Amino acid sequence: MNFQAGDLYHVFNQGNNRQKIFFTRNNYLFFLQKINHHISPHADVLAWCLMPNHFHLMIYISDGGTLRINSGGATLSRTPTKPKDLNKEIGILLASYTRAINLQENRTGSLFKARTHAECLTTPQGITPSFFNTAFGAQINIRIPEKEYPQTCFNYIHQNPVKAKLVKQAEDWEFSSYIDYSGARNGKLINRERAKEFGLLLPC
Repeated sequence: MNFQAGDLYHVFNQGNNRQKIFFTRNNYLFFLQKINHHISPHADVLAWCLMPNHFHLMIYISDGGTLRINSGGATLSRTPTKPKDLNKEIGILLASYTRAINLQENRTGSLFKARTHAECLTTPQGITPSFFNTAFGAQINIRIPEKEYPQTCFNYIHQNPVKAKLVKQAEDWEFSSYIDYSGARNGKLINRERAKEFGLLLPC
């Protein structure tokens, strides 16, 4: 798939066979360092959540390059100041994290599923319409999808630990940007100003 400058994406992957990918608190912190090192130079992180067996990122492609994922590898057209391919960096992030976990856990083989998903949240053809039931039948919600779908995804990412019954309230899960947006922590990974541009807010 293509990453286009100026668009928001929901990037996610999970453990191979839904296995755990985080075993200790330090594993979560190490993965966040890797996001900062490999993703932040190429994209603004607007939301994130690390779960025991998967992760979610909401990112905004922040430069003028076009990035392409294909089965034969990644191609890139970028400005000279951004020479590396985001897709390649995601691959390096997951591979290097896997090596560290394999060493820690005395295991071998893949840790993550082979495919990392990246769904566009702002381009109309990349948005899955939302349907809702009324007394008159199913209706499609098409008011301003490029505004509404990012907020839906933003909420979904932050509510993941609650839905998984890991915590009762989103602010109780340490490994999520919810705490940063709530003001209880001053995390540096997220770009709050970019989130404001898209009107992204925690639910009241």
